[in-house]
Amino acid sequence: MCGITGWLDWQRDLTEQGNVVTAMADTLKRRGPDAGGQWLAPRVGLAHRRLIVIDPNGGVQPMVRQAGGNTYAITYNGELYNFRELRRELEGRGHVFESRSDTEVLLRAYIEWGPSCVEKFNGIFAFAIWDEKEQQLFLGRDHLGVKPLFYAQRGSSFLFGSEMKALLANPLVKPEVDQDGLTELMAMGVFRTPGQGIYRGVTEVLPGHTVLVTRNGVRVTQYWKLESREHTEDFAATVQHVRDLLEDAITRQLVSDVPIGTMLSGGLDSSGVSAVAALAFKGEGRQLDTYSLQFVDEDRDFKANPMHRDLDAPWAKRVADTSGTNHHIILLDTPDLLEDILEPMRARDLPATGDIETSLYTLFKKMKPEVTVALSGESADEVFGGYPWYYTPEMRSINNFPWTALGGNKLEEAVLPDVMERLNPKAHQAMRYQEALSLVPRLAGESAEDARTREIFFLNIARFLPYMLDRKDRMSMAASLEVRVPFCDYRLVEYMWNVPWEMKFAGGVEKGLLREAFSHVLPEDVVRRRKTAYPVTHNPTYVNGVKQRVREIVEEGTSPIFDLFDRDKVRQAAYYEGPTGSGFVSLKNYYDHIIQMDAWMREYKVSLV
Repeated sequence: MCGITGWLDWQRDLTEQGNVVTAMADTLKRRGPDAGGQWLAPRVGLAHRRLIVIDPNGGVQPMVRQAGGNTYAITYNGELYNFRELRRELEGRGHVFESRSDTEVLLRAYIEWGPSCVEKFNGIFAFAIWDEKEQQLFLGRDHLGVKPLFYAQRGSSFLFGSEMKALLANPLVKPEVDQDGLTELMAMGVFRTPGQGIYRGVTEVLPGHTVLVTRNGVRVTQYWKLESREHTEDFAATVQHVRDLLEDAITRQLVSDVPIGTMLSGGLDSSGVSAVAALAFKGEGRQLDTYSLQFVDEDRDFKANPMHRDLDAPWAKRVADTSGTNHHIILLDTPDLLEDILEPMRARDLPATGDIETSLYTLFKKMKPEVTVALSGESADEVFGGYPWYYTPEMRSINNFPWTALGGNKLEEAVLPDVMERLNPKAHQAMRYQEALSLVPRLAGESAEDARTREIFFLNIARFLPYMLDRKDRMSMAASLEVRVPFCDYRLVEYMWNVPWEMKFAGGVEKGLLREAFSHVLPEDVVRRRKTAYPVTHNPTYVNGVKQRVREIVEEGTSPIFDLFDRDKVRQAAYYEGPTGSGFVSLKNYYDHIIQMDAWMREYKVSLV
């Protein structure tokens, strides 16, 4: 995994802008700490920061190749899991390879097939290719959007980068947020609508899309989308099909020239991935390393709720023991979280959510000395139906994004009345909801209930999953760790999209089909364990710590957030000494959000325009 960035300009000579291109790339050093490089031509400058995973010597980037009298250059972030098959096909077409990296496979695929090359790829990727003869820049992003990619147009310039900080390092892009961006941020929070960059004039390349930049303009093309059709296989055949797809995806994603492990919480998704990976390792005479997160004193502080039914630790140990993995427990305490509390914001270039992201970053940071690559169970809930809003009637029926049924945004209570009236975040969220519904691939003849189920799956894949993948990518790459997500294999997502709910909910339990698919590699009690969300700290010392930070922000008094929030209301929350319980959780999130907004606006010198 890596960081990519670049600058195309139709008027100025970019061979004289190497320092700026270097500055853009330097912002991405944590994504690629092992090496860096740039390639400059009159019209384009490409840069790369590398995290070495495959072919340390041959995969140097930007990579330049000559073919048919033409020059092609690529900067690429990601992994192609079918690169061996593609390489054989390209060799059969006369291509001679100079490395064993998937970077060269991707570049030669473009040389052979042009922009349609993306239809050949199975992987996670974001890349840019400069075609000297055609004088065009071609950008592509993977099917589900696992790897990020942003761009901005400024006059004759087109700039792109893995993260928005790379764009902001160019003098042409200012940290300005207009009313549209602020409304999106306040209304949607971390569930930012795909394509929206928040900063003025910054756009995200959508998952499953490509962007072609020529002198005639910018052309965006969708090369992949979900399609609805009747499912024809019975339950037994469906289970076997899913099992085959999962085992193929997991084993493909174990390819690495550096140490690799898996995340193991003890939940169904990570347990299944770890069990299959452990079997593959055993077949090669190796032992798999697995990693889980625990909080100091969590036995004392844990409070069960519908999203957190029980502690993960005993279940992670159970799977590690039965699968024979070398299990590592990463123990986090309040000082760890408070020390790293702003790292997720710096990784995102936008306000983060608090300890749910901080703990993930700190977990990866502590894993990094031992592994460079890890597999994760991300997206199983979206693809197989793991969240309560899939099957809880009152959550299914709300006329909004179903996860909003978990509770409102308490931070809205502190927004200044004139700001609230001007932005009208509730109307914006309602508009975004209807916009998302209009994109659902419908199936003629479905019952109203089945159609609603299809809507909920689409909303989760197209709107909820982007946040989950964004969080996983930013937190892992900020720690210079690559995380792969087998459940995002587009073949699996395509297949599961049309499997009826009765099969997905087999046995009357969430992810019933997935439980059956993993039943041959997991203990029965692990297969039966009900869904428990990613863990959060329940330690009161964390709440006291973030509360004190909010008090300092209030008393210092010069924070730019007070252009948006009522200082007296924030002070009232900061000095609240009432009972804990559900309000305790809400206030913890409230404090986290205030800290994030304050630090983001200060550090990034955000201008509201």
